[in-house]
Amino acid sequence: MNNLKKIGLSALAGSLVATSAFAGSMSVSGSASMNVEHTNGGAANSGKTFSMGNQLTFTGGGELDNGLNVSLSFVIDQADDKTAPNSLGTAPFDSHSVSIGNDMFGTLVLHGEGGSSAQSALDTTAAGDLFDNFDGTGDLTVSTSATSDNMIHYTLPTIMDGVALSASYVPAGSGTTSAAAYAATYTGVEGLTISAGRGDGNTPGKTIEATTYVINYAYGPVTVGYSKNDYDHTDATNDQETTSWKVSYTVSDELSITYGAESIDQTGKAEDAEFASIGASYTAGGMTISAARQTGDNIDGSTTATKDRERWALGASFAF
Repeated sequence: MNNLKKIGLSALAGSLVATSAFAGSMSVSGSASMNVEHTNGGAANSGKTFSMGNQLTFTGGGELDNGLNVSLSFVIDQADDKTAPNSLGTAPFDSHSVSIGNDMFGTLVLHGEGGSSAQSALDTTAAGDLFDNFDGTGDLTVSTSATSDNMIHYTLPTIMDGVALSASYVPAGSGTTSAAAYAATYTGVEGLTISAGRGDGNTPGKTIEATTYVINYAYGPVTVGYSKNDYDHTDATNDQETTSWKVSYTVSDELSITYGAESIDQTGKAEDAEFASIGASYTAGGMTISAARQTGDNIDGSTTATKDRERWALGASFAF
């Protein structure tokens, strides 16, 4: 009887080992950062503030017997999720997704949380969303397109060299409407990347049609980028256009310098909100030290001087 038990346990153990090998492998990567920044000017003179970043990303996958590749991504980021039911931002869990596909069928990704539509995956401005560094003033409301939980994102197989096509869809949920988006990226010329995308917002009663164009060109140590985001609302008085550009110079493998600017034109506002930034970063051994000085003018769309802001920031980030 004991021998039978041993044989049964040995067979079970062998089965588990074989299943584990079939399932593929899992890896963990992480990042952390320490930052200090200061914003001054007008009522936003908030003094120096300290912040930190901490994130772990679990990634795993493997190839099935039928040739499909399956992968899982799961992010742990303490206090990052501030949406209900985690409105206090204390939940440790963040973006997660499952993808399946191959070169013949393309890739299908289901974003359980933190998904970006085909269009919103492109809409970070060329200068890096400079306006986002001044949103604490409460003077600027920026339009956004659909980003949602339980979103399907499909990337088509390669149709021709240098062309990538994708589409996404999120169904209607509690307090949201369904939304679709599509995008195309061209990389057929060395150093050149051109992307375009269109997508819908998913807020009921506030229909938004978002269009994004992005161009980046790298030649030697210099990279130039340009982007334009148009948001057309059902209520035309809320239409918005964001134009942005940047120039980056790679001094060495470790050191780079970047200058960027962007402007936001909102219907009904007397002036465009304008932002500019100059920064430098130094990377060595998995650590990056960065410094930036930024300005924001006419943030509320007027010429009121008290709405102008200046900001500087220092940061140290670590990848492991």
